[in-house]
Amino acid sequence: MIKNYLLIAFRNLKKHKAFSFINIVGLAIGMAAGLLIIQYVVFELSYDNFHAKKERVFRVAQDRYNNGKLSTQWAGGAFAVGTKFKANFPEIEDFVKVVEAGPVLAIYKEQRLSLQKTYFAGNSFFNIFSYQFVSGDPKTALQEPMSVVLTETNAKKLFGNENPVGKLLNFGYDQPVKVTGVIKDFPVNTHFKSDVLLSYATLLKFVGPKRDFDNQWRNDGCLTYLLLRPGVNPKTLDAKFVPYVNKEYAAFKADGDGAKYYLQPLESIHLKSHLMFEAEPNGDGTSVYLLAGIAIFVIIIAWINYINLATARGIGRAKEVGVRKTLGSAKGQLVAQFMMEAMLLNGLAIIVAIALIIVFLPVFSAISGQYISLTLLIEPAFWAGVVGLFLLGSFFSGFYPAMVLSNFKPVEVMKGKLSASPRGILLRKGMVVFQFAASIFLLIGSLTVFKQIQFMEKQSLGININQTLIIKPPLAKVDSFYRSMSAFKNESLRNAAVKSVTVSTSIPGEAVKWNAGGIKLVGTAESEGKQYRIIGGDFDYLKAYGAKLVVGRVFSKDFVTTDPKTVVLSVKAAAQMGFDKPAQAIGKQIDFWGQVYSIIGVVENYHQQSLHDAYDALIFRCIPDVRGNVSVKISTADLPQTIAALKANWKTFFPGDQFDYFFLDQHFNEQYHADKQFGQVFAAFTAIGILVACLGLFGLVSYTIVQRTKEIGIRKVLGSSVKGILTLLYKDFAQLIVIAFLFAIPIGWYFTHKWLQGYAFRIDLSWTLFAIPFVIVVFIAFATVSYLSFKAALMNPVKSLKTE
Repeated sequence: MIKNYLLIAFRNLKKHKAFSFINIVGLAIGMAAGLLIIQYVVFELSYDNFHAKKERVFRVAQDRYNNGKLSTQWAGGAFAVGTKFKANFPEIEDFVKVVEAGPVLAIYKEQRLSLQKTYFAGNSFFNIFSYQFVSGDPKTALQEPMSVVLTETNAKKLFGNENPVGKLLNFGYDQPVKVTGVIKDFPVNTHFKSDVLLSYATLLKFVGPKRDFDNQWRNDGCLTYLLLRPGVNPKTLDAKFVPYVNKEYAAFKADGDGAKYYLQPLESIHLKSHLMFEAEPNGDGTSVYLLAGIAIFVIIIAWINYINLATARGIGRAKEVGVRKTLGSAKGQLVAQFMMEAMLLNGLAIIVAIALIIVFLPVFSAISGQYISLTLLIEPAFWAGVVGLFLLGSFFSGFYPAMVLSNFKPVEVMKGKLSASPRGILLRKGMVVFQFAASIFLLIGSLTVFKQIQFMEKQSLGININQTLIIKPPLAKVDSFYRSMSAFKNESLRNAAVKSVTVSTSIPGEAVKWNAGGIKLVGTAESEGKQYRIIGGDFDYLKAYGAKLVVGRVFSKDFVTTDPKTVVLSVKAAAQMGFDKPAQAIGKQIDFWGQVYSIIGVVENYHQQSLHDAYDALIFRCIPDVRGNVSVKISTADLPQTIAALKANWKTFFPGDQFDYFFLDQHFNEQYHADKQFGQVFAAFTAIGILVACLGLFGLVSYTIVQRTKEIGIRKVLGSSVKGILTLLYKDFAQLIVIAFLFAIPIGWYFTHKWLQGYAFRIDLSWTLFAIPFVIVVFIAFATVSYLSFKAALMNPVKSLKTE
């Protein structure tokens, strides 16, 4: 029986080649697109799921308050958190503290390697996280002071084929560090990555026991991870933190300081956490879930396409069904026959879809930013998705056409009185409305993403970052950093292509890592102290970046003895200090951790980071011997020669350091890299969804014209023009598009509005963002309808009426 079903199915595929081709291609494109997006989504959702104890690992995040008002939200909190929480809450099995150590220059014999991402980590790090060891003992690797664990790649760069464990490295500290372990490179899908881990005991040794650093509640910046005991409810534990933390902070009540600590599930950090000082730039959960929705839309559109085409061809097979029923075929046998055809089409579509995936995988990797190799094809999860799509597709796309076709009544079929049921017509029109609505929604989303990215790239930053070369800070020891840097500046400025050279603790495009609380005006109560972001720079920093002065002046070498005891505020910082007008701040003094500084100027707010973030309340300090990135404003004429000259000067005054540089405008725009990739993926699969939807529309037009062929012939005999017939056919589809548009508007507005909330500076949702997609869909739909409609309208009425 099954063999007979297959033979008939193959015969029908061969007989109706165009129908079969459109069906298979439509299903294949939809399945391929859906599977690729699903791989992207699955990867984004896979972050940190390889840790053996992931369900019990939580990061402690911190909300800081000034006088009851939320001031900052940190990924890391006070250093006391892990120690105190473990001692007071039996629900906690273990904890680890992780603290950024800053870049180091690792030296082994003649090998030098700049390590940019370095962290101090407690000895429990490898008990809580499942990063794979290559050599060394994970239980003791971070136990002793001056111990380090290297990643495999960096270990090979420094030691070659030697076994690094037990070897000594020079990190520029007073004594060498000892390599106690080597781990596999951190996987891509983890929220935390590092070049090297130093033992937390090393940090405690550096700060000394007198400061009781490990039990401080007002020193922030410590990432704390907790391992909860099995069965512990994190929300219940969260609630217990509140009274305990309030008790600890009672001592700081007079200063207006307060904090709230809460748990973040390890697996949720990548997509749901966007706090200050995240270990890595995190993804966007809203964007990922929108892409998952696109995958579902595209697949459903492909199935609807098959249903419409199958039912459109059903009239042509009505007599076949009538003859089969007359000869004794049961309804179940007919359903099985048509389901077998659906399975065959879906099976062939899956084969074509896999071929499309193989061909377009490099393209998808390029636009999505995720490297997905052909090893995907040997992943069990991928084939589980393929089998699932095949079974679901065969059922959902085959069941309705099978029921419709098997329900034809043989007497009506033989008499030629077959007509579609009102419910069937309504369902098919409903499916096309869904396709139109989905297409309009996808276009609204794609256009919104494009406009927002365009807005961010063209928006004025408030400072000038063009033609700026950044040299990474020197790490090797020199006799006098100030003398060496001054000599480098002076020598470089002799080159006419070099406009300015300045050093600072922060550069645009990065979070300001110097966060200072308790800053207030001299003479005010301690409770008036607030948190600010501090940028330390030399005399030329604000002038070099073209910060716009509102009132007062910026730092100048004309005031070389006094400016180190002055500050410049941003407009937001001035307002936060209580000044109604920036001019009121000039001449006032601030208390900065017991030191008094005079306010000499106020500059306009500017975008220190991307337009995702609101303006920071910035305080600029003049630090002549500041250490940090070196910003060099240069002319782009003869750029290679200018860079070569800067490198030569660098090697002269910092002989032990590498000359690592990048261009600031490119670095700043990298913040929008994820947004651009999301936009590219969204746009690409929007186009695919619309293409597949057009095939579905082709199906309904085919069905309509088959049903109305004789009506069209009669109208032509009675004198109707081609224009009148086209208008008749267009009218039905115009109604469907309008209905779809009315459905798509609120859904599109809701999701685009929600997505835009992730940006502090964003576009307005104007009417054009909805009108343009509507016009595009109308144009595409009518172009699709026109092909078959013109053909029907121009048909000879004698041919269409010859059977009457």
